Amino acid sequence: MNPVKSILDHEKVAVSKEEYARIQENLSYYESRNGKANYTNTDYQLREREVKHLPIARTACKKIAGLIYNEQAEFKIDNEVASKFVNEILKQDRFNKNFERYLESALALGGMAMRPYVDGERIRVAFIQAPVFFPSQANTQDVSSAVIAIKSVKSGRSTIKYYTLLEVHEWLADGQYKISNELYMSERKDQLGGRVPLSDVYEGLEEVVTFNNLSRPLFTYLRTPGMNNKDINSSLGLSIFDNAKTTIDFINTTYDEFAWEVKMGQRRVAVPAQTVRTFFDKNGDKVIIKQHFDPDQNVFVQLDSGADDKSVGIHDLTTDIRSDSYIAAINEGLRLFEMQIGVSAGMFTFDGKSMKTATEVVSENSDTYQLRNSVVSLVEHSISELIVSICELAKATGLYNGEIPSLDEITISLDDGIFTDKNAQLDYWSKALAAGLVPKRYAIEKALGMTEEQAKALANEIDRESEETMNRNRSQFDTEVYGE
Repeated sequence: MNPVKSILDHEKVAVSKEEYARIQENLSYYESRNGKANYTNTDYQLREREVKHLPIARTACKKIAGLIYNEQAEFKIDNEVASKFVNEILKQDRFNKNFERYLESALALGGMAMRPYVDGERIRVAFIQAPVFFPSQANTQDVSSAVIAIKSVKSGRSTIKYYTLLEVHEWLADGQYKISNELYMSERKDQLGGRVPLSDVYEGLEEVVTFNNLSRPLFTYLRTPGMNNKDINSSLGLSIFDNAKTTIDFINTTYDEFAWEVKMGQRRVAVPAQTVRTFFDKNGDKVIIKQHFDPDQNVFVQLDSGADDKSVGIHDLTTDIRSDSYIAAINEGLRLFEMQIGVSAGMFTFDGKSMKTATEVVSENSDTYQLRNSVVSLVEHSISELIVSICELAKATGLYNGEIPSLDEITISLDDGIFTDKNAQLDYWSKALAAGLVPKRYAIEKALGMTEEQAKALANEIDRESEETMNRNRSQFDTEVYGE
């Protein structure tokens, strides 16, 4: 076949070049690829230096991902057989640990996909990051078909071959779900190349696999919340910092200038040439200048003031570093960045003077809390879809014989302890109980985070102790009043 220049040129891919370029640009911000800066020194020579930067994009994604998901997440299914099967699969595959890591990438690049696959006698979960996930049939609400790229490299004696396996997931007219595997090879890293046999890399892999009775695609696409204002017709999500790139550039430019000023602001003292002694080596063909000062320091600079100059002296050339101005500018940039990505003020900045109380941090009106809730709802729905796909794939391959759960039967419990003010929560439910708005069992369940059975048992124990205390007090009262 004729070589294909790019995956975007594949007939099944429905992603614009502008959207793919945006994802690549987001990746460069996430990786903090800032390159080098050119400048002209005092001798009018062109020099090059590394650009100093703050990894603000990566830091923001990592921090928010940690607030959303952690290893305390739990998955519950009404069907006990399905619940046990799915939890065992996710536990063996270290899903909780891996998901938090890849969620960081999804926030940085606008989304990711998850796909179950068969590995021997096990079902495992593959995480597909945004640069290798290409929707083929989609609307702005959902992605129903897609092309997934898997890259590999083979090195020979004189050449390097770049292989790309394309998994084409699509629905057929009769309701069947079809996966087509296509392998491409190129000697250039930036090209997809020509199609070659699957056996060149993947021995035993079938070109076409079809499934019957699937209720949904064998992948689930998790996109970030909010509208894609870069392309309102795109089904792909935006990075959380997609609309804050100019602010990231400002912060990094200011930080780079600050770091350079600190470097250039080291102490310099000009000393007259008369204070420097010159002597020749034994061959007489080389001049060595030796200072009368400590040879291990670089503070002093020779200044030729002229042989007839009577004003011999030492002058401090050190200039003050504008640290306060630079730090204030960086903090102002960080405050603007917080506003643009939708988190509460003070998440990345700290003035050293004030600290928010726990109640203020976890307030349900805070921007950070609202952002977390938006992402959490999407994460819970995406994982529920993944669980359905796991069960359907396992049943289709004979690894599971139970019922397929529906989305309504799946409960995803994400630990939100960091956003829970225990004292405020206890006070709220205590007042609700005192006002007679909720039963005691329900108040205990919500205030202490217990299950319904645990809360009921604790409520019964409290009632029993209260009754025993009341009987003991009544007995003591009767004794004191009426005697034995």
